[in-house]
Amino acid sequence: LSHLNIVDYVFADERIQAANISRESIMNVLTSVGFNDVMLKGGVSHLSGGWRMKLALARAMLQKADILLLDEPTNHLDVLNVKWVESYIQSLQGVTCIMVSHDSGFLERCTTHIIQIENLKLKTFKGSLKEFVEANPAAKSFFELKSDKFKFTFPQPGPLEGITSKGKPVMKMDNVDFTYPGAARPQITGVTVRVALSTRAACVGPNGAGKSTMIKLLTGETEPDSGTVWKHPNCRVGYIAQHAFHHIENHLTKTPNEYIRWRYQYGEDREALQKDTMKVTEEELKIMKEPLLHVWKDENEKEHKEKFVIDRLTGQRRLVKGSKNDYEYEIKWVGKPTTFTHWLSFDKLKELGWEKHTKAVDEKVASRASAFHQPLTQANVEKHIENVGLDREFGTHSKIGALSGGQKVKVVLAAAMWNMPHIIILDEPTNYLDRDSLGALAGAIKEYDGGVVIISHNNEFVGTVCPETWNLIPPTETESAKLECKGDVSWMEAAMKEKVEVKQIDEITDAFGNTIKVAPSKKKALSRADKKKMEKKRAAQKRNGTYVPGCNGTDEEDMD
Repeated sequence: LSHLNIVDYVFADERIQAANISRESIMNVLTSVGFNDVMLKGGVSHLSGGWRMKLALARAMLQKADILLLDEPTNHLDVLNVKWVESYIQSLQGVTCIMVSHDSGFLERCTTHIIQIENLKLKTFKGSLKEFVEANPAAKSFFELKSDKFKFTFPQPGPLEGITSKGKPVMKMDNVDFTYPGAARPQITGVTVRVALSTRAACVGPNGAGKSTMIKLLTGETEPDSGTVWKHPNCRVGYIAQHAFHHIENHLTKTPNEYIRWRYQYGEDREALQKDTMKVTEEELKIMKEPLLHVWKDENEKEHKEKFVIDRLTGQRRLVKGSKNDYEYEIKWVGKPTTFTHWLSFDKLKELGWEKHTKAVDEKVASRASAFHQPLTQANVEKHIENVGLDREFGTHSKIGALSGGQKVKVVLAAAMWNMPHIIILDEPTNYLDRDSLGALAGAIKEYDGGVVIISHNNEFVGTVCPETWNLIPPTETESAKLECKGDVSWMEAAMKEKVEVKQIDEITDAFGNTIKVAPSKKKALSRADKKKMEKKRAAQKRNGTYVPGCNGTDEEDMD
């Protein structure tokens, strides 16, 4: 029903129809909670997470229930809308509200009784949350952003080719504009951001400002109307969407362990290959099938000219240092043997319509680079899931569909972190997580060596982990959203100068769970015979055109 406009969507609800609620009443209630005429005519699919929550609350208001059940009602809501929910609950007369929430401030202001689950039994306490904590000191974690029960541990990212400073951008957006189909004005315009390994940015703003839209553009989930979006070809990105459960909704019959092994079983992240920026259009497909006049030399240095059609891209390597487009890709031709391949630059392939395929190759190469450190075995995945706070009872022996909301968030987090990302982007990660888990998450982010971008309305959480702020000013009827970036200047200057530390791998775990010690590599001088052998190999590579400085090694390396 998400294709319907908002009024029709609410009117189509069986419970609304059973109560004989008119369209006029629906429009009055929706208007009273903040929906304007433009929003009422728009589709539900265009609403942000916060406005979808307000829509659900408005639908509950229309039913005039005697008992109101609210499961995490403040999820996705900004400060003003949380205040609105609190005022609405406090104004109810003769209505019992039973609420599940991890927002301690909300519970303190709205509750008269606390129901505690302890040893599989319910215990009722009369009084506010603060009074409950005074009577039960063990429950003080409701007010503290730290965890004494457990600790999250994120895998550290590996080195990135060409990145020696943590302040050097590995993701960029420049002057990006985006308009939703059918919308009267752009959602965002002129957005420019930089993401580096040192980034600790909180993306903030009211509901509907376009925060999730901006992040989807940055990660490649959505294509911009204009402007440029760039990511380092070998950069791995861990992304958790605003509606995190969409990652796992088709895998509810799998265990978390099975889901992660399914997602990475071919070496690459299957989720990363399902983006709009990698879907080829019919027009692009026509361009890709056009013959290309290719000039090449055989082993006898004889030049040939022939028209070929590109079949697929099979690999990637760095060409020369100095620019962001310094990579070339191995080409398999239609109707030619698999051994008959050539290399074309990124710029040339972009001209030929193969840009989206180069991104897919980049994702595969980047993901497979992390597979060496931890083979995809049940034991390794089980340990990895435990590192984000999910015991093996739930991680290996329980179906995803049977898990709670907080446990599902941990599954999505573990899956996103499996391939050791250089950047993690979390859209509303605090939803459904209890205070202990939030404290553990904050601790893991502080110890993490990669970049972090977080969208959240939890000021306490982002204030703990993010010295940078991306403030998205909401759009008006005449202007689109605009971005303001600010932060702790001294911290940002120090972070920009920090060098990337490349650590020598001292041990790996094989597919059978055995830990193997890796001896440190030692350079040794080449013998005269080895130098002669290398020179012959170099000469042969230069004759057949396969030698590229920086790709085939250097003259100091042993080329066995």
